[in-house]
Amino acid sequence: MHFMKKYLLPILVLFLAYYYYSTKEEFRPEMLQGKKVIVTGASKGIGREMAYHLSEMGAHVVLTARSEEGLQKVASRCLELGAASAHYIAGTMEDMTFAEQFVLKAGKLMGGLDMLILNHITYTSMNFFRDEIHALRKAMEVNFISYVVMSVAALPMLKQSNGSIVVVSSIAGKMAHPLVASYSASKFALDGFFSSLRREHGVTNVNVSITLCVLGLINTETAMKATSGVFNAPASPKEECALEIIKGGALRQEEVYYDSWSWTPILLGNPGRKIMEFLSMKSFTFDKLISS
Repeated sequence: MHFMKKYLLPILVLFLAYYYYSTKEEFRPEMLQGKKVIVTGASKGIGREMAYHLSEMGAHVVLTARSEEGLQKVASRCLELGAASAHYIAGTMEDMTFAEQFVLKAGKLMGGLDMLILNHITYTSMNFFRDEIHALRKAMEVNFISYVVMSVAALPMLKQSNGSIVVVSSIAGKMAHPLVASYSASKFALDGFFSSLRREHGVTNVNVSITLCVLGLINTETAMKATSGVFNAPASPKEECALEIIKGGALRQEEVYYDSWSWTPILLGNPGRKIMEFLSMKSFTFDKLISS
């Protein structure tokens, strides 16, 4: 107890003060001008709003979703808003071959890649989990495995541009919620994989940032339909949410929290985890793995 009062608590206070109040670079829309950006899940909701914001900032965008008709409308609007270029390729993220080939084709269309925004999900109704193994497998494949597949395909281009991976996740991937076991499992997997990958990038000097975006309830049509009559909480606007995601990616932040409750980033930011992750790095020896 004496050790905690004398050493640990002051260190914790200093760490929290630095983490929450240190001066950070301010976002400027010009940061995205001319940048080459992929946005998935872009035919509606948050993805569509991100595409519009990026277009207003003068970025090149390649969009994907299942609905070709929806993508065509969004891409057309992107050009009207000032996108440097706007392309789309329709397909399903249940097909891992499509996920990989889409990234490669998008890179060719734009002549490279600066930012990969992974935003797509498969629809999951809110209900008690019983024996829906097929639905669980589908959620893991679309909401998680396809994100990994696309990141692997994009990494060579992102390494060349010192680019960014932006992973759209959920509060359900940071804390337990009932009725969304399959969805929650896929979102927890995103945190585990991409947070570990971020650490590996730091060790191996890979200058590709990874931003995990932790979202509360957003007023998209899909979210409102899924939660109707089951989950009652204020829904935040998708337009502002989309902008915050883009800001976080451009500023290369490790995490972005966007929720109607202002305490969410403080309570879920988990400084204890960050301290333990920092301290645990001293237990690893990477020389043998890096040299091989």
